[in-house]
Amino acid sequence: MKVVTVTILKKELQEHSHQDLMEICLKLAKFKKENKELLTYVLFDSHDEDAYIDSVNEEVDLAFSKLNHDSLYYVKKSTRKILRLLKKYIRYSKKKETEAAILLHFCGKLKELKPSHQRSVQMNNIYERQLGMAKKAISTLHEDLQYDFQLMIEEL
Repeated sequence: MKVVTVTILKKELQEHSHQDLMEICLKLAKFKKENKELLTYVLFDSHDEDAYIDSVNEEVDLAFSKLNHDSLYYVKKSTRKILRLLKKYIRYSKKKETEAAILLHFCGKLKELKPSHQRSVQMNNIYERQLGMAKKAISTLHEDLQYDFQLMIEEL
């Protein structure tokens, strides 16, 4: 099966009725978990971005509290898993302010890990890379927001 471009899909969707579009969305939601998550974000969470950020941060806190500290290998593996989840949530929002807030919270939690894990080169690289991505997202925001986020970065 050949996949068509987004513009062709857009033109085709414009020709469908409201009822057909609703059925198509429900089919997509039933097909894959990520589609259902995106639909949930668009319908319920996109109107209150602050509450969305808080819920994602709570999920990060919970994931870090369940971290297995027995071995550095497990810590790195779990950290990368948390990061994959965060990237997915950031992709749903597509807002730079949300991306910066979530990544800075992640960096703060990573900084709070046991000191032995902070000496790891790989963990330090993960931290530095995410902090750099947060700074890049912050640089595109309004000056007032940049100042607020810059204060958060200095705390880290």
